[in-house]
Amino acid sequence: MAFSLRKTCAHALLGAVLLTVPAAAQQSVDLFDQDGYRSARFRAPIRIDPAPAVHIAPSVALTLDPARDALFIDVMPVEGGVRDPRTGQWRLSQDHLTIPGSQWHPETGRAPVDKHLWQGLERAISVARNRKPRLPVVIYCRADCWMSWNVARRLAKSGMKNIWWFAEGTDGWHGAGRQLIAARPVTIKGKNNH
Repeated sequence: MAFSLRKTCAHALLGAVLLTVPAAAQQSVDLFDQDGYRSARFRAPIRIDPAPAVHIAPSVALTLDPARDALFIDVMPVEGGVRDPRTGQWRLSQDHLTIPGSQWHPETGRAPVDKHLWQGLERAISVARNRKPRLPVVIYCRADCWMSWNVARRLAKSGMKNIWWFAEGTDGWHGAGRQLIAARPVTIKGKNNH
């Protein structure tokens, strides 16, 4: 009898545990869209590379001159800002500091991505690569920012070569004693889905 009661309690406990696992697993699944891009809670530790994009070590990123050696693209979102879809101008509620020589393409790391902002990002890369066809593109945000991971992976999966992901971003740059400067978002006309 005691064995049967323990067995019944064990089954009940196992059933309770199994009922909670799918909910936790579902919550994890909800963080990513069907294509594997992070779609919620973008500030979190990242433990996987955005293949086929390549993770660039901070020691390597710090040797590059953003105005000459690579196209540095900051994808940090605009916090509390608004973009006028008619003019493409952003109205910012607070300043954003970025790596000197970079272009700031905010909101391009969201999933789903705003198609007008994304096309503007692709155009900027195309223009830079018309002058230097093999120019590396360094995508970054801040440390633990899935938006930069999303952008680097999406660009590389679209067939673009030399896409590098600088995971430490402005935090790593500044932490190494490098200067950050005030940024202005790139102006891109078109409808904004956010």
